[in-house]
Amino acid sequence: MRIAGKNIGAVILAAGRGTRLGCTDCPKVMLLIGGRPILSYIVETLLAVGFARDSLVAVIGFQKEKVREYFGDRISYASQTEQNGTAHAAYIGLRALPETIEQVLVLGGDDSAFYTAATLRAFMDEHILSGATLSLLTAELDAVKGLGRVVRHPDGRVEVVEKEYLTEEQKKIKEISTGTYCFDRAWFETMFKTMPKLRKLGEYGLPTAVAMARAANLPMNFVKLKNPNEWHGINTPEELEEARLRLSVSAG
Repeated sequence: MRIAGKNIGAVILAAGRGTRLGCTDCPKVMLLIGGRPILSYIVETLLAVGFARDSLVAVIGFQKEKVREYFGDRISYASQTEQNGTAHAAYIGLRALPETIEQVLVLGGDDSAFYTAATLRAFMDEHILSGATLSLLTAELDAVKGLGRVVRHPDGRVEVVEKEYLTEEQKKIKEISTGTYCFDRAWFETMFKTMPKLRKLGEYGLPTAVAMARAANLPMNFVKLKNPNEWHGINTPEELEEARLRLSVSAG
């Protein structure tokens, strides 16, 4: 897929097990909402946007054969054999894309079911046309619990702080990272090789990419969702039920 003369690919992070959801025989992204796997919604949206099989990679891990069986050859796959964090998964997926891909959209397979094609297209357009090295989609939520925050400092600096590192003051912030990024592919491949692990988690997190881009004084975009309801994290039974309810209401 090309936008403004650039080849762009997409990586869906879909390797998580879903421990808090009690997943034992299928990965979290294959749990059903609206009678279909969670992952199927963003796959359909990305195909509608214009991504082809070779430029659309799902990073799979736990019970990965369930994902392959459902989607077949409609998309491409990369395997994350060890759970080493979101940045590690993104790197694995990015490396599976054709060498001609210059920019990469990275999003979670478990929180992107409600994105519209128009929202994602606009996000990618802004990233590429602005010449940014990194762009992040954010959302301002009425109630924030168990999530990191986007911290905008008075001097213009912006950082993404994981929930494990939040101060009491930062917990009052309502703007969160959706975990949906656009990256310059060459930069991310090089940067990841020197990325430190998150101290408290012992894994490679995508928010660290923001810090590394900022330290290198590279251009970044932070784009707030016009409709925050398009992002819906599914990490608990309650959030899963809420997603199912939203779909049943819209279907009715």
